[in-house]
Amino acid sequence: MKFPLLAAALLVAGCAAILPTARQHFDLQAHRGGRGLAPENTLAAFSNAIDLGVSTLELDIGLTADGVVVISHDTALNADHTRDANGAWLASKAGPTVRSLTLAQLQSYDVGRLNPASNYGKQFALQLPRDGERIPTLAALFDHVRARGAAAATVRFNIETKIDPTKPDETAAPEPMVRALLAEIDKAQMSGRVTIQSFDWRTLALVGQLAPQLPRAYLSSARTLKDSRWTAGLDAAQFASTPQLVKAAAGTAGGPVTWSPAYSDLTPVAIKEAQGFGLKVLPWTVNQRADMLRLMDWGVDGLITDYPDVLRDLMRERGLSLPPPGKASP
Repeated sequence: MKFPLLAAALLVAGCAAILPTARQHFDLQAHRGGRGLAPENTLAAFSNAIDLGVSTLELDIGLTADGVVVISHDTALNADHTRDANGAWLASKAGPTVRSLTLAQLQSYDVGRLNPASNYGKQFALQLPRDGERIPTLAALFDHVRARGAAAATVRFNIETKIDPTKPDETAAPEPMVRALLAEIDKAQMSGRVTIQSFDWRTLALVGQLAPQLPRAYLSSARTLKDSRWTAGLDAAQFASTPQLVKAAAGTAGGPVTWSPAYSDLTPVAIKEAQGFGLKVLPWTVNQRADMLRLMDWGVDGLITDYPDVLRDLMRERGLSLPPPGKASP
């Protein structure tokens, strides 16, 4: 009887030694730089996230009329957080498209404050305004992070190509956008710190062809999975599960692959299946503490959140390794 007891003791000890190591790499991603705390997709938000201490800055990109890669979630200027040169909120919900404006024209708008009368403003009422913030270029973000030196030496970038295949006139086509994005990444020598994500899986196929070493993240929602224009022509109904669909879309070559579903679409079974295929699972956008805890219990590899401060506190409570803060606590 001693041998089974000894084996059991060794097994328990082994698990105790393994678990902390496996938990060192939980990916804390600040959605749009952490828009619950600072104006979305601005240098102010990204700097705040670095100060707080996150693994990854999550952001979105588009192309201007003069071909500059800029950081913007919306394909058109959003009246909820955009003011003109005179300080007036845009009159219509959807302003001019990003692709119709030059960089100089785009940066004449102020995106440093939420319109308090908008639903967006009410949803993120605790967001601290930073008047004067402009839509930044991707190059400016890379320069900003580099200038932070050791404080931001390990932070990564999860960059979403904002393309809607159902509205092709609103954005650049996949290939010009991907080529412009890859050129900026190469110029900044940031390829070792970047993941490219998209709901439009055509862009991820192009990344796999043009820069196969780069990690890719396949975004999904119930809506996009119903339309093969989002999934690069693959019919989700022909696959037994979304992880199988993502595996097929990603193919066998290239760098690491992540599946990023809407968090409400996830189940423990789907997470286990995806990870069994070698996929990381990184759901979006998780803002409630209870949801964070449940998904962490289910074994996700990280979370995308508007409130990186809340997730960081939970990680601390659970004894997870924390990304180094860029600014020392008072």
